[in-house]
This record gives sequence, C-alpha cells and structure tokens, in this order.
Amino acid sequence: MKKHIFFTLVLLISGLARADLVIEIDKGSREAIPVAVVPFANESGQPLAEDIAQIVTEDLKRSGDINPLDRTRMLSIPSKVEEIYFSDWARQGQRYLLVGGVQYDAPSQVYKVRYELYNVQSQQRVIGKILSGKSEKLRDLGHAVADAVYEAVTGIRGVFSTRIAYVTLEKSGSKNIYKLEVSDADGRRSQEILKKPMPIISPAWSPDGKKLAYVSFESQRPAIYVQDIATGTRTQVTSYKGLNSAPTWSPDGTKLAVTLSKDGNAELYVLDLRNNSLKRLTNHWAIDTEASWSPDGRTIAFTSDRGGGPQIYLMDASGGTPRRLTFEGRYNSRPRFSVDGKKVYYVHQRDGSFNVASLDLESGQDQILTQTEMDESPSVAPNGSMIIYATQKNGKGVLAVVGVNSGSKYTLPAQFGDVREPAWSPYISR
Repeated sequence: MKKHIFFTLVLLISGLARADLVIEIDKGSREAIPVAVVPFANESGQPLAEDIAQIVTEDLKRSGDINPLDRTRMLSIPSKVEEIYFSDWARQGQRYLLVGGVQYDAPSQVYKVRYELYNVQSQQRVIGKILSGKSEKLRDLGHAVADAVYEAVTGIRGVFSTRIAYVTLEKSGSKNIYKLEVSDADGRRSQEILKKPMPIISPAWSPDGKKLAYVSFESQRPAIYVQDIATGTRTQVTSYKGLNSAPTWSPDGTKLAVTLSKDGNAELYVLDLRNNSLKRLTNHWAIDTEASWSPDGRTIAFTSDRGGGPQIYLMDASGGTPRRLTFEGRYNSRPRFSVDGKKVYYVHQRDGSFNVASLDLESGQDQILTQTEMDESPSVAPNGSMIIYATQKNGKGVLAVVGVNSGSKYTLPAQFGDVREPAWSPYISR
C-alpha cells in the first residue's frame, strides 16, 4: 500500500536488476492476423550478426495484433515472388506472407535488407523496400521492417523502433545502486543513462525523444533534472525546499508540469524551461500531484486527495477550478492521457489489488485493463495501442505490457531483481 500512497513521491525498490530485459509472452489475442514471416535469404556471403526475420517475428508477435506462423510449420522457404506457392500458404490459413533477403556491399561495408509483403489471397504485393545500414544497425533495420509490416496489415503505425526508459536497483552488500536505463521497446540493447546510490524516480521523455526529465535523491533530497540522452549533459531544473517531483512535459516541449511543496503543501506548478519562470496551478490544502498534459496541451489531469482520498481530476492547463473525473473506488492515481486525448489511463484499486484502468472522458465509462495485483506507473505507446506498466511477478518487480484493444499481455522482467518506473518514448528518428 505504501508504494501507492501519494503516488510516486517516495519509491522504495528492492532487489537487483541489470542489463537487458527479457520477454515472456503471457497472452495473445484470438483476433490476431496470421502472417508468415519467412527467414530472409542470406545473400551476403558471410554470417549475419542478426536474424532479421526473427526480429520481425518477435516484434509482430509481441504486438498481440499479429500471429506469425511458426517456422517449423513452413512448407517452403521462398525469398522471392517466383519461389512462392501461394496455395500452400493459403491452406495454412496465412493472410499475409513476408519474404526477403540480406546482401552485403564489401567496399562500403553496408548491408542491404530487401523485404516484400504479399497478400496471400490476392497474390498481390502489398509493400516492399530495400533498407540499408552497417552491421550495428541490423537490429534497427529489423524493427523498421516490423513497423512497416504492422502498419500495412493493421493500418496503425508500428512502435517497434521506439524505446523505453526504466529504473533498476542493484544491491552490492549494504549499498544500493540505482540506475536509469534506456532500451529498445523489446528490452534489448539497454543503455545506462544515470547511476546513483540514491533513488531515481519518475522518468519522462521529452516530446522529441532526445531528453529525459526525472527525480533524483542524490543530494539527500528530491530534485528534478533534465538530461540529454545522447550527450549525457544534465541540468538541475528544480531544487526547492520540500518535494520536487512528478515532472511531465508539455506537448511542445517548452514546459514541465511538476509537484512542489516549497510553500508548505504539495501543489502543481508549470516550469517554463525557456526562462525558468514558475507558475502555480493549484492552491488547496490537499496534495495535488502526478500531472499529465492532454495531447493538445489545453488541459491537465492530476491526482488529488481533496475529496478525502486519491482521485483523478481535470483542470485547464493555465489553472482554474478542477473537475473530478473518477468516482469508482477509493483510490485512483497516476493519470496518463491516451494518444487521441479521449481517454485517461490510471491506477485503480479494487478488492485490495491495484490495476491499470481506462476512463472514457466523453461517456464516463471505465474499464479495468489488467488482472495482476500491484500494477503501477502506466505509460502509453506513441501509437496508443499498448500500455507499459510496472507490476509484480513471482515476487519480483517486472515491467508488463497490455494491448489496449487486443488484450494481449507480455512481461519484461530483468534477469535479476526488480525493475520499475517505465516510460515509453515518443517516435524517435535514429
């Protein structure tokens, strides 16, 4: 319970975590579209560092919206259209077929990844392209192919090339080492952004995906920092007396909504990063925190106990009288807007469990999205199709993902110990 009481002002993480996260798919979708991803032909004349088709398969399977055919069930391994027997794939119930190959240009040391997606029923090519990059970019090329296939099949832009930020804790004897890490959306290629002996919480991506705002206790009290991910350059943007917590970016990236208690009570403020000016948004005896900016920047959802317990409220981004949004249950916190601004996702308590829920802002209808017991810190994928959150599995803190519409689920546990505080990046050009 303490982990949830007043939300993320203090986070206690136990255990050990490091390096890449691993994927454990818990539940697929019955409505998933069957797509056969045939192993790409290796036309490079040398061993490849990455299996492009396997990366594509794992990405698509993780989405829950697409069900790739198991390789062991494939009757043939075509790499070009003239090698495809569409009737075989149709008999296996496949709706789409992806084929391709990888070539290598020795003088430039560049790989060329060719892919073509076919509609099995019409036998027509849906998309096709040649991507290029050096050896260290092969995994990026695989994610790019998966993004293109996902969009062609579902009509929704893929998020497999995006990234996630999260916090881990490593115990070394009596010492704790907190790490802020960034990885691919599938948990691979983790990169340490910050390591400190004191807690790090509430990472938040800037809208351009180049910076992270977060709270660090490294000076023995909370302060908010903004760090450039590529250069590592960090700036301390608040260090007021009392609480400095829960930073979230405005949609245009010029401001941070933050929680400060410099005047004696936890209130919402907006910090303009262009001139460091500070504007107070709330003025109430209750605790107001965990702001979330709507996609159009006009409103802010936040958590407040002004009604006697933590609930979600909505107010104009310039301030004013808040309107209570949640009435079901005694505990609702950590709101996050959907990509289209029509829903708010949040943590809801029922029967002693904490779950991620959604609230339709027009109809007022709410829906529980997760069934585990200690869910927290929801963060929405930039295409709005999935939510990543922190939860418990086998006594360990793990990250989990749920499909908003498909209901598919998978977890991203660390190899050791706990991992917390996920934040899904926006689309990033890499």
